[in-house]
This record gives sequence, C-alpha cells and structure tokens, in this order.
Amino acid sequence: QVQLVESGGGSVQAGGSLRLSCVASGYTPSRYCMGWWRQAPGKAREGVAAIDSDGSTSYADSVKGRFTVSRDNAKNTLYLQMNSLNPEDTAMYFCAADTRPFTQCFGGLLGAHYWGQGTQVTVSS
Repeated sequence: QVQLVESGGGSVQAGGSLRLSCVASGYTPSRYCMGWWRQAPGKAREGVAAIDSDGSTSYADSVKGRFTVSRDNAKNTLYLQMNSLNPEDTAMYFCAADTRPFTQCFGGLLGAHYWGQGTQVTVSS
C-alpha cells in the first residue's frame, strides 16, 4: 500500500532554514502530483507547495520566495527547502500524494488520498 514518511522537522530560530523530506513507497510517485500541507494549532490545514509529474511547481503566497519544493524520482523522495523561517511557519507539516491525475496539482491535493504522519516545525522569535 502507499506509504509516505516525512522527516526533517525541528526547532529553529526565526531566519533559519530546514529541509523536509518525504519518502514514498507502494506506488510510482514520479507519475503523479505530490505536495506539502501544514496545520498549526487551532487552524485549518493549508496547502504550502506542490509539484506535478512534469516538475511544475506551485506555492502558497505566504511562502513564495522562501520555500522550494522539489523531488528526486530516483529516490521516490519529495523535499521542501524552507528558508527565512518565521514564527508563523510553526506547524505540523504533512506530505500529500495521490495516484489520480489532477488537472490542477495544488488544489487537487486538498482531497488527496494519501498523507504522511507529519513532522513538526517550530520557529521561535
């Protein structure tokens, strides 16, 4: 079955950087859209970044210019490089994936079938 395992979260000071990883198994992730979502305490889950099978990317306005999503198809791994972190980025970060082709990757992942267990990112001021 499809499994997504995130890693790389941690605690950093404002202005710092972190790199999240998500290893996928049980299917061929290179053929489909994948992305990152996050959820802060008391808030709804929100999309952060997505990357489609053709390598095209999309980002939430709040992270544009600071975060970069990428994938290594040989390693079945999705990445999220996060720079210039601020306390508003504090959240649990989840990897999302699906085996359906989406017309629009970022929006399609809102209803993704597969989610990782999450990795916590905490940014202190």
